[in-house]
Amino acid sequence: MVTHVLENSTPPIPLLRNGYSMFTRSELESKTIQELRDLCRRYGLKPTGNSGYKNSYIVSLMSFPAIALKQMEDGRGIKRLSFEAFQNIGAALDQINDPTDEQAALIKLTMEERRLRAPLSWEQQKLLNLYIAKQKLEEVMYLLGE
Repeated sequence: MVTHVLENSTPPIPLLRNGYSMFTRSELESKTIQELRDLCRRYGLKPTGNSGYKNSYIVSLMSFPAIALKQMEDGRGIKRLSFEAFQNIGAALDQINDPTDEQAALIKLTMEERRLRAPLSWEQQKLLNLYIAKQKLEEVMYLLGE
């Protein structure tokens, strides 16, 4: 659990010593301001202070992982699903059900780019889309169940 987050302009030392930084200070200090600016742009980060100083970029680059995890823990931005929402995904999977042998065969043919003529091709695509959605929901359940 992350217990510290940037409240002022410098990260607390425990964040740096406990593996919450993706970069080492020496790695970042060896870079030019332009390289640090490019790194911040790459990840969508802003410098914490005056953009004319390397330290403004270094602080942002070293502290963002801990801040991101603390925000999730606090329910800001991306957050964990409630138990009820998790159950609703399970209910949706139950409602979708598993394909019959014939549906599975048609799904396989569809994935091989074989199509029926319209208007049946539209229904064929709906079947494939539903199957793909089911797979993605199963993946969500697996990923969130850990």
